[in-house]
Amino acid sequence: MKIKNSSKLIGRSESTTVEWKQSLSEINEIIETTAAFANTEGGSIFVGISSEGNVLGLQIGKGTVEKMVNQIAQSTDPKIHPKVTIKRIGNKDIILIEIKESCDHLLLAFGRPYKRVGRSTVRMSKDEYERLILNKYKERIRFDDQICKGATFKDINRDLLKEFILKGRFERGLDLSEKMSVQEILMRLNLLKDHKPTNASILLFSSPQRFYPQCEIKCVRFKGLNVTEDMIDLKSITGSVIHQLQDVEKFIFNHIALSAWIEPGKLERQEKWEYPSKAIREALANALAHRDYWSTAKIQVRIFNDRIEFWNPGKLPKGWTTETLLKKHESQPPNPLIAKQFFWIKYVEEVGSGTNKIVQWCRDWGLPDPIFEYTGTSVVVTIKKAQANAKKNELPRIETTQKTTQKTTQKIIEEIKRNPQITRKELAVIIGLTEDGVKYHLNILQKKGLLHRIGPDKGGHWGLKSSLGTSLKV
Repeated sequence: MKIKNSSKLIGRSESTTVEWKQSLSEINEIIETTAAFANTEGGSIFVGISSEGNVLGLQIGKGTVEKMVNQIAQSTDPKIHPKVTIKRIGNKDIILIEIKESCDHLLLAFGRPYKRVGRSTVRMSKDEYERLILNKYKERIRFDDQICKGATFKDINRDLLKEFILKGRFERGLDLSEKMSVQEILMRLNLLKDHKPTNASILLFSSPQRFYPQCEIKCVRFKGLNVTEDMIDLKSITGSVIHQLQDVEKFIFNHIALSAWIEPGKLERQEKWEYPSKAIREALANALAHRDYWSTAKIQVRIFNDRIEFWNPGKLPKGWTTETLLKKHESQPPNPLIAKQFFWIKYVEEVGSGTNKIVQWCRDWGLPDPIFEYTGTSVVVTIKKAQANAKKNELPRIETTQKTTQKTTQKIIEEIKRNPQITRKELAVIIGLTEDGVKYHLNILQKKGLLHRIGPDKGGHWGLKSSLGTSLKV
């Protein structure tokens, strides 16, 4: 029987936060719904109300409420102690059970997890419950040192390992041989756990999207100044995190301007990107080493007419603010194994100076200070263009093409001395050029008689002019 104004108490219908039960004979369903409310938004259970919303009332004895409360507590884990009151509607008594939302949504009823979906109480899937557990403990469970479920050593790309070792040896003196077994290399890099590949090893030396689809970078070039403008270009960058960084750099440099001019007394033209390349690489490397890989969100790079934004899913270390990033601070990467390998190939430093360097590089480039923001779910780094009224003579000095060529050819000579059988592809990886770029510099050396090829392209080796010293002028 409907009672006038009863809807003010029990609601007009069942919902995500309201449940009606006819009697205490439905105690099991009451307990499951109690856990479901705690695992969702909280809610109220009205006992003594029919499924149509009619007030049926209950016969409530001296121990009725106490018995029900004990049953709820004994059947839930952790124990739920809801607020229970007796309400009178007309001349009938009902029981109101009020449940607060739990902090972690991990409560069980009869050993099983439940949640509220609309007007229904449903059992959580195993995967959903496991994700909630991981979310609760991810501050203490690092992603990078966990075993990658389903991965084997066959998933490790040996060519990627070789590229990494060659570059690490060149940049930081990494003492590893590319001829070692995959297992030994990963073991020495501390990328194994219980003799199995870790998530870090898959991120660095495999195609991680097979295991973690969120491990990609979304790059967008917008036409104007905000995200409501048309997109000129959109690309999702996949592959290993090392190759992701390189491919995102290519995307960025395809969409920003390169200034060129001739200075009096100089034959070579002067060139300068509108954003410092070092700051771009540091922002990308930080995003890949510091992101929350438990999150299904993706790193984003947004290019606008006046700025570049780097969106990194994750949180600041406990007690930190964005102001901390601008001061001297220790390095606290959530993925230290990834950060360590980036250190070997000189993509990051270990001393916590990355954000400070981004600021300094922008200043040296004549740009405004970068902006660091925390949205609650992402850390955002924004690098802005130079102000319109910046004076040309305030722009920082940059290296001429001639000096850059000298440094590059010197690096090539050093690598050939170390390994005469080295290939163009290996040189490209170590020095950070394209293969065409390496070919260009090798041709310069050959034309000057400083370098020659002995034997066929495959199986041959490089020969250097015998009188060639350690320094080289081109």
